[in-house]
Amino acid sequence: MNSVPDFAGWSCPIPLRSHPNIVLGHGGGGKLSGELIEHLFMPAFRNALLADLGDAAIVPVNDTRLAFTTDSYVVRPLFFPGGCIGELAVNGTVNDLAMRGAQPLALSAGFILEEGLPLERLAAIVDAMGAAARAVGVPLATGDTKVVDKGHGDGVFINTSGIGLIPAGVEIGPNHARPGDVVLISGEVGLHGIAILSVREGLEFGTVVESDSAPLHELVATMLAVTRQIHVLRDPTRGGLASSLNEIARAAGVGIAYDEQKLPVPAAVHAACEMLGMDPVYVANEGKLVAVVPPEVAEEILAAMRQHPLGRNAAIIGQVVAEHPGVVVARTGIGGRRVVDMQVGEQLPRIC
Repeated sequence: MNSVPDFAGWSCPIPLRSHPNIVLGHGGGGKLSGELIEHLFMPAFRNALLADLGDAAIVPVNDTRLAFTTDSYVVRPLFFPGGCIGELAVNGTVNDLAMRGAQPLALSAGFILEEGLPLERLAAIVDAMGAAARAVGVPLATGDTKVVDKGHGDGVFINTSGIGLIPAGVEIGPNHARPGDVVLISGEVGLHGIAILSVREGLEFGTVVESDSAPLHELVATMLAVTRQIHVLRDPTRGGLASSLNEIARAAGVGIAYDEQKLPVPAAVHAACEMLGMDPVYVANEGKLVAVVPPEVAEEILAAMRQHPLGRNAAIIGQVVAEHPGVVVARTGIGGRRVVDMQVGEQLPRIC
């Protein structure tokens, strides 16, 4: 007989026991995702490599360090303005490696295909994926294919893993943020989530909003050329900027304060969020990064980012503080302050 986990000792604000079955919010990068990781996966898999829950694990091999990551892509629809599930899988995996400062070495790809999927559609996804990998200069070195019954796969699911090499002297991790550090964002937020929403729900916002899906490893290399004393890098995908900042604050035991007026939000994203009652800081991105850096190098890093095509709209948005540890606070346009917590579920499921 299978044993049933004992939930009696859990003490989450909104514990998993409120959801005896998996819901879409468990995959949204918010509080439900965090609870699933903390209370289910971490006790089962706990080890030193997993401990800091970075975008990629750091694996020492003799005198070198490898970054190792894995991700799964279930985005719906498979094609969207600015990309498709294939190139999204490559870029997203490369970005997880880049958030450790690593240069990608090789990727794997696992395809779960639904019976009845047109081969022409699969070919378009695979071609886009191959082109994205060649653009990055990283080989898709190994893979696997499985087929599931019609009605059980939603077309294509893709799992990827990646390994990369971390340069000597680079120590980047979510727990390295320190009071006094400066918080930067590499560009405009919310584009990917709104692009997916526009085609999924058939909404028009007066202009075509395209996904920002892009590989960030070269932007990170540009930043590291200025200094290797970058403390934290995160790509604000599921759960958006708000989730990434909360994860950093909690991992490092610090507070984070940012200025809403300094946050670059495209007009189309702002309008869409106002119309739909959404907050841009919770909307997913696929080609942006958050950086936490020492104050003495912040302006120099910002200038270098703005010289790169993927960082031309970079901005300093806030700072790390000793006050309110584990809590993110936003300064509003009218001079007030509000707590920006993680969402319980997610505004838009199946985003990546």
